[in-house]
Amino acid sequence: MSMSQTTPRHIPDRLRSPMQARLMSWESLLLAVAVGIFILNTLASPYFLDAWNLSDATFNFTEKAMIAFAMALLIIAGEIDLSVASIIALASTAMGVAMEMGAGTPVLVLVGLATGMLCGAFNGALVTKLGLPSIVVTIGTMSLFRGLSYIILGDGAFRGYPADFAWFGQGYVFWVISVEFVIFALLAVVFGLLLHKTSFGRTVYAVGNNPTGALFSGIRVDRVKMILFLLTGLMSGLAAVCLTSRLGSTRPSIASGMELEVVTMVVLGGVNILGGSGSIPGVVIAAFVMGLVTFGLGLLNVPGIVMSIFIGLLLIGVIALPRLWSMWRKKRV
Repeated sequence: MSMSQTTPRHIPDRLRSPMQARLMSWESLLLAVAVGIFILNTLASPYFLDAWNLSDATFNFTEKAMIAFAMALLIIAGEIDLSVASIIALASTAMGVAMEMGAGTPVLVLVGLATGMLCGAFNGALVTKLGLPSIVVTIGTMSLFRGLSYIILGDGAFRGYPADFAWFGQGYVFWVISVEFVIFALLAVVFGLLLHKTSFGRTVYAVGNNPTGALFSGIRVDRVKMILFLLTGLMSGLAAVCLTSRLGSTRPSIASGMELEVVTMVVLGGVNILGGSGSIPGVVIAAFVMGLVTFGLGLLNVPGIVMSIFIGLLLIGVIALPRLWSMWRKKRV
């Protein structure tokens, strides 16, 4: 083909500045959406701007976001854990059993965290040692962990947790700033630094982009994945502590459906469901977006089933949007 027949390439006059790149990022778009939802909620309900109502709104996302931070790293690495809500149920049940045996608050917290980590280790071992697909494994353990809770509790419930145990889910650090929100903020910083400022974070991206290449470059891929499953289990155990403390009781149906909201939060935050890309700031903003939406709908007395439908549609839409955008751009070329 001669040079005259070659399609000319468009060369921009100048490269996009860092400020322009930030303004055009998914996180910036998501932040604009969050501000828009905040304004709409303010106009829709006169009770929205009440300080205590806004504080209550944070309970709609803090426990889910704790898990979402670890889930983000796991999905970036090319894996997923759909058993997180069932881990909460089993960890909460284990705390209830320990409470019935006379355990105090420190022991209850340790039991919840340890149960979460054991469940995460079980998932991780099946994936890394046996080479099973994580989506299949965690669908199985989702039923397994929840089933164990039902076997132990049946139709009953554990009640009567120690009074000081309520501090985790019902306590406040200062005025309307809850303990859960402080934990959420601290975890956002910790996971943000872990993913974006450490060598371990770089290995997570490398594993998600090309696990075979990462393996040949000296990265212990299975070890990285096992650590991420352990982290996800640990965060599920922490969420179980906070949720059980906030509710003051344990039922085997606790946290049902939460895994869908956690995955939606992660994907809405810009994490590629296929792995390899994503950020913690995006997940933080997505947590606020989902919290504002669900709280605003709650103030308008929208039924819970409608919220579930919205979450499902949101997950499908966020996953489909990049694909539709790519198809549209190809048609334009």
